[in-house]
Amino acid sequence: MKIKLIFFLILNLLILNNSYSDEKFDFGKDVFLNAGNCGSCHSLKDAGTVANIGPNLNDIRPDIGRVLNSVTNGIGVMPSFLGILSEDEIKAVAYYVSESSMN
Repeated sequence: MKIKLIFFLILNLLILNNSYSDEKFDFGKDVFLNAGNCGSCHSLKDAGTVANIGPNLNDIRPDIGRVLNSVTNGIGVMPSFLGILSEDEIKAVAYYVSESSMN
């Protein structure tokens, strides 16, 4: 009985953890396509964007830290989005780009 209970609890934690990740992923995708307008400069297969002003995110496959830094501080011709996007939006878009570009 204890084994079934432990298995059930672990399974629920995994499911809840995945649903949070999916919500964050979806929110990040929305920010990428809308509030951040990232697709006007960046190609990203999952978002269906094809642009060549900024780097192709599928090619460079940036980790979350790199995206957070670039969106927050700007890099090259890319401006900082601090003050344009909320902290939650920046974190979500960084998560989305890093996760979707790895596939």
